[in-house]
Amino acid sequence: MRKTSLRKRKQRVFELVEVGYAGDFYSRAYDFLGVLAIVVNLAASVADTYDALRAQYGAALSALETITVLFFTADYALRLWTASELYPEEPRPALKYALSMTGLIDLLSFLPWYLPVFFPAGAVAFRMFRVVRIFRLFRINAYYDSLNVIAEVIAGKRQQLISSLFILCVLMLGASLCMYSIEHDAQPDVFSNAFSGIWWAASTLLTVGYGDIYPLTSAGRLFGICIAFLGVGIVAIPTGIISAGFVEQYSKIKRLSEIADEADIHFIKFRLSRQDVWTGKAVKELGLPRGVILAAVRRGKEVIAPRGDVVLRDGDTVILGAEPLRDDQHIDFQEITLRRQHSWNGKAIRDLDISRHTLIVTVRRGSKALIPNGDLVLKEGDTLTLYTQIPMTDAEKVRV
Repeated sequence: MRKTSLRKRKQRVFELVEVGYAGDFYSRAYDFLGVLAIVVNLAASVADTYDALRAQYGAALSALETITVLFFTADYALRLWTASELYPEEPRPALKYALSMTGLIDLLSFLPWYLPVFFPAGAVAFRMFRVVRIFRLFRINAYYDSLNVIAEVIAGKRQQLISSLFILCVLMLGASLCMYSIEHDAQPDVFSNAFSGIWWAASTLLTVGYGDIYPLTSAGRLFGICIAFLGVGIVAIPTGIISAGFVEQYSKIKRLSEIADEADIHFIKFRLSRQDVWTGKAVKELGLPRGVILAAVRRGKEVIAPRGDVVLRDGDTVILGAEPLRDDQHIDFQEITLRRQHSWNGKAIRDLDISRHTLIVTVRRGSKALIPNGDLVLKEGDTLTLYTQIPMTDAEKVRV
């Protein structure tokens, strides 16, 4: 019992520190607090670089940095503790999180603040590492769908982008070697070796053209013109890939939205626990009724296609979809929220004096939906959904 309670507490903490959904007020509040801490910390770091602001508000800026760093420390500790929920299949989930890119950024965002306490001689060097905390801004990417689209486009087009960068690097090296051969005799100090033209090639191919290194010979200038034309085309390749990716992604989102509107498909998601009958079963063994589809399975941060041989596990988030029933017959439920003076408050469901024509369908407590078994003790603030033929004065009707 104690172990189960600890696991539930860990799951709840995991839900808080990860990106929350709209219905979970506390998780969304924690998300907002995290974004606020990142923005305030970076704003304080930038303000601290101005001598006038540092002289006038130095104590306040230091206090803001201390508070936000302590928040980052607590956030890192909570993520380490709940890493088993993020990586349920890993034997050492905390180590996997600590060594991941996200974990390293989280660690470096607050560790340099503590290091001068133990190593005073390296205080200046440690301050340089604080720049890493700017990468925590990428955490905001998880909170907004518009930013997620950017990440999805780059991830989906990574092979094409890597190929275009490889072509750019080959052209830079080739241009550097060619320019060295042409200009070395005319400018031995500027083009002193094969790699001295890399800076010129980069600025020319990327159409920056600083002008600090340039060819003097006619052949070198002619070659520079050719490289400049190539640079315009090379820069356009990754730009076109990303632009096409955005068009595809938004077209996909629009198409899915239109399909959902046309079919009027309703989706629900729930999290499997060890006690659920679906845990440990393959998708093909679930026996879903006709008209109900298993849309997706989310395991940690990974979304798994629900093929027939996929085995559901403890902690998986399952997303089901179904088309609403097309008929003219409706079922009227009644919804009631228990107040302090209500006679059901503090009683187990089996002890309630209710008619056999009354059925408690669900009990919603906060952001959780509870199974209304006989042992469940009702509390103040619980919202009950009932099917009953007896009119209740303090209940609201819900039509399904």
